[in-house]
Amino acid sequence: MGSSLLLASNSPRRLELLAEAGFEFQSIAPRVAEKFGVDLTLRELTAFNAIRKAMSVAHAHSKKIVLAADTLVALNDRVIGKPADVGEAVAILRRLSGRAHEVCSAVFVCHLGSARSTSFYEISRVYFRRLSDSAIRAYVDKVNPLDKAGAYAAQGLGGEIIEKIEGSYSNVVGLPMEKTTSALAEFGIRPTST
Repeated sequence: MGSSLLLASNSPRRLELLAEAGFEFQSIAPRVAEKFGVDLTLRELTAFNAIRKAMSVAHAHSKKIVLAADTLVALNDRVIGKPADVGEAVAILRRLSGRAHEVCSAVFVCHLGSARSTSFYEISRVYFRRLSDSAIRAYVDKVNPLDKAGAYAAQGLGGEIIEKIEGSYSNVVGLPMEKTTSALAEFGIRPTST
């Protein structure tokens, strides 16, 4: 029964978080593009993207329990997605430097076969150190910022730029595991090992 869970994502961070928590699952990349340029709040936008990702996979796998998530960053209520190029990544990190911002992940779990679904979101506050241009350049050279909302990762070299995190650390990485574990338990999915 362990592989009845499908992760609708090809995010290495989400794969790692679920595996580290002891879940057995398969992953399939959803065939939908994340939306950013729509007039929705941070919570609405992440929920919208998570549902679209889950449904794109669930329609082809109605007997499986499908989990999808979307994580975005917002500074003063302005949503920041993944940077298009290194120049934009540097500009984003300059804006975040020395300030606090919000990281919101929305998660959607569904089982089309039994017409069940649940969704939730988690918001964490991340405080950045004050970063010089050379510190930003050094960070961008070491970390691929292009596949990350806000152009940074909390894990790995995150300590170089992050002063502190209030709330769920795993949420900032890309999947709030505390709430995800309880949501999956409602569908009978529990870690097989820890």
